[in-house]
Amino acid sequence: MNHRPLLSGAVALAAGLALAGCSDSSSGDKAADKAADKPELKVAGAFMPEPAMDTMASGFFTVTNKGGDDKLTSVTSSIAQQITLHSTKNNAMKEQKSFDVPANGELDFARGGNHLMFEELKHKPKQGDKVAVTLHFEKSDPIEVEVPVKAATYNPKPGKHASH
Repeated sequence: MNHRPLLSGAVALAAGLALAGCSDSSSGDKAADKAADKPELKVAGAFMPEPAMDTMASGFFTVTNKGGDDKLTSVTSSIAQQITLHSTKNNAMKEQKSFDVPANGELDFARGGNHLMFEELKHKPKQGDKVAVTLHFEKSDPIEVEVPVKAATYNPKPGKHASH
C-alpha cells in the first residue's frame, strides 16, 4: 500500500491549519492593537465655584486617560443655554473648539488655565448644589458628571482632585 498520497495530504492539511492559525493570531494582534488605541477616560475633581453673576459660571475638572488619544469636543448641561471651552494663556482667555486628551495622560481644567464657561444660565446655582454635565468626546462615549457647586473662593491644590 502506498502511503505517500496520504502523507502529502496530512502535511498539506497541517500546513493549511498552521497558516490559518497565523492569520487568526495576526488579526487578533490587530484587535489587541486597536484595543490599546482605545481611550480609557475617567473624570475627577469636578467643581463649579458659586457664580457671582446670574448669567455665567465656570467649571473645572481633570480627565485622566489610560488609553489612546481622544478629544473633548463639547460639553452640555440643562443649566445653561451654551457651554464653551476656554484656555487661558498669558492672562488672555480664548475660546477653543476642542481639547486634546493625550494618550496615557491628562487634560486639566483648573483656575487660571483651561475651563468651561456656562453662558446664559437658566438659574444661578448655589453652594451645595450639584450640576449635571455631559462631556462629549471624538472617540469615547459621553461621560456624565455631577459637578458640585463650591464656595466662590474654592481652589484645590493641583493634582489633589477627588475622584467622582
